Amino acid sequence: ICLSIRTILREPLLHFLLIGLGLFVLYGQVSPGDAGSKRITVSQARVDDMAAQFKALWGRPPTAAELGGLVDGFVRDEIVFREGLSLGLDKDDAVIKRRVRQKYDLMAEEETARSTPTDAELDAWLKAHPQSFMRPAVVSFDQIHFDPTVATPASVAAAQAALAGGADPAKLGQPSMLPGHVSATALDLVARDFGEDFARQVAAAPLGRWVGPFQSGMGVHLLRVDARAAPQLPPLADIRTEVAREWENDRRVRARAEVLARLRKDYDVVIEAKLPGATKP
Repeated sequence: ICLSIRTILREPLLHFLLIGLGLFVLYGQVSPGDAGSKRITVSQARVDDMAAQFKALWGRPPTAAELGGLVDGFVRDEIVFREGLSLGLDKDDAVIKRRVRQKYDLMAEEETARSTPTDAELDAWLKAHPQSFMRPAVVSFDQIHFDPTVATPASVAAAQAALAGGADPAKLGQPSMLPGHVSATALDLVARDFGEDFARQVAAAPLGRWVGPFQSGMGVHLLRVDARAAPQLPPLADIRTEVAREWENDRRVRARAEVLARLRKDYDVVIEAKLPGATKP
């Protein structure tokens, strides 16, 4: 009997049957199930999810009729979707491809997701990317505005002479909506209110004396910078939320790139078109 069993175990037909059985079991575990069949299964988990989404949207649980309508809508959508697949309507559709890419990118990003970053990680990120978080220079200055439709080079020169003699700046120039004195204001806000050219003059002007005249989109100015603090990098505690957001964005980008690089090794990419600037192999 033992000899007979050993003989049977050596039979190629038995090996073939066992391999076939194994493949059948494996297919049953990994196959999409109902996706390619005429059966649509609406599980309790699916219904619970529909009810939860309805409650999140409307602030109350759905009625029995509303829940039935949600289930009917799901079944209708599933039928139409499967029929569309059977007709090949998903082929070469840019919208579908983009949506699939988006979902796959999300999966790739979440593949490396973990708990929130530590302060040490964020501090290292901040030091590696200081320009993204640098606060602009802060300035305090006085300015005298001259309306270009009224003022002349001679009147501006007369104002400069008056300032040298100790005249009150508030009594010189022409009235405008611009403030005569600006205190402890970020340079980018100065550029917003006075213009980029004027802000550059404020950044370069010597401290404590009247200089100019300088042109801006609003007219002509004389300028005296009283104080100027250099751009600075805030401590992590002051901008932790901003740094964490940029750290997370970078993590997601790197995760997608790493997954794509790994997947591309499995593909033989053939580009038949002649691309401009491409080097010959």
